[in-house]
Amino acid sequence: MNVSVFITPVLIILLLIYCAKKKVNCYNTFASGAKGAISLCLDVLPFLVTIFVAIQLFRISGLAETTANLFAPVMEVLGIPKELTELMIIRPFSGSGSLAMAEQIFSTYGADSYISRCASVIMGSSETIFYVATIYLSQTKAKRLLYAIPVALIATIISSVVACLLCRVM
Repeated sequence: MNVSVFITPVLIILLLIYCAKKKVNCYNTFASGAKGAISLCLDVLPFLVTIFVAIQLFRISGLAETTANLFAPVMEVLGIPKELTELMIIRPFSGSGSLAMAEQIFSTYGADSYISRCASVIMGSSETIFYVATIYLSQTKAKRLLYAIPVALIATIISSVVACLLCRVM
């Protein structure tokens, strides 16, 4: 039997024991948190809609493909197949868009191909940077991201280069 089946129930039981020990009303605390989540969703919604519309416009307009073709030679020098350039451009913006691109790569090149393995590792070693920044910035007072986004983008490029290098040697 798989141990992971028991993790969630055990964590819930431990949480209930902890709350009982600390004399915290679990139900009221949960309801209070759920109430805060509703206002959080309403606060974040305009930011999410904006970034989703921008991503769709970027892809539908053909700008994503044009940008990918422009950066393909640079990616090739870094050891990243040109077929992954558009995936790397979309990934910092959209998880679902990059997932759809990865699925397209898998169906085009086969799941065990070098390009598909690179796409898998890129998907696993990177994050939707602008989506995460949108969520965090909408809920904090800090509105300047002087270093956070550039550092995250550089880390994404470095992780993609290392991922493709590892996929090549393995």
